[in-house]
Amino acid sequence: MTSNTPQQKDEKGRVVPFARRGKGRPRATANEPRGRETVEDVGKYARGEPDNYRQRMVNNLLGLGFCILLVAIGIWLANTIADMRRNQDCVLSGRRNCANVSVPAEKAP
Repeated sequence: MTSNTPQQKDEKGRVVPFARRGKGRPRATANEPRGRETVEDVGKYARGEPDNYRQRMVNNLLGLGFCILLVAIGIWLANTIADMRRNQDCVLSGRRNCANVSVPAEKAP
């Protein structure tokens, strides 16, 4: 069985040349003039309607509000899960009185 490690005379290993498939795309050089633009004008895709700046800003504010709401819900959820985990670790370790109970103070007569 032969080893794939490089021999002493082949310190850098073997180089396998890859042949190109098909003709490939000819590369343009800096000296050659360009015959035709490769990118067509995108004006044909533009709408004929004018841009409604106010509506766009309202939509942006609604999107921002939605993102802020998602972040707030995520923080609340992470805190709730952390509290539940803390309580569960306390109970599973055998302790009692793990949950916080708020007792109202007695009023003086």
